[in-house]
Amino acid sequence: MKTLKTGITLLAVTATLLILGSCKEKDPSIAKIFVRSNSNELQADVRVVIIADVSKNESPVEYVDTLLTNNSGFVEFNLDDYYSAAGKKVAVANFDILCRKNNLTGTGKIRARVNTTAVETIKITQ
Repeated sequence: MKTLKTGITLLAVTATLLILGSCKEKDPSIAKIFVRSNSNELQADVRVVIIADVSKNESPVEYVDTLLTNNSGFVEFNLDDYYSAAGKKVAVANFDILCRKNNLTGTGKIRARVNTTAVETIKITQ
C-alpha cells in the first residue's frame, strides 16, 4: 500500500513538472547589430535595414525592417513575427544587413536562430 502511494505521488509530481515546463514562456528571437566607424567607434543614428534572404532560408516568407542605432551604437530587431509567419519547422534564418549614415555605408549578413539573440558588427565606410 505504501509503495502504491509513493508511486502515485511520484507520478503526480512528474506530471506537474511536465505541465509547468511546457507553460514556460519562450525567449524572444533578436538580431542585435552594432555599427562602427573605420576608427572602430560605435555610431549613433545609423539607418539599419534587415532583409530576410529568401534564397537561403527554408521559408519563402519576406521580411524587411528598418531601425536607427541608439546612442550606444546598436539596434535590436525582434524577429518573433518573422518566425511566427515562417512556421514552427523553421529554426534558423539568414538576413542581409544594410547600414547608412550620410555618405557612409556598410553591408553584412547575420544568421539568427529562433528564441536566441544573434549579434553582428558592421563597419560603415565611404
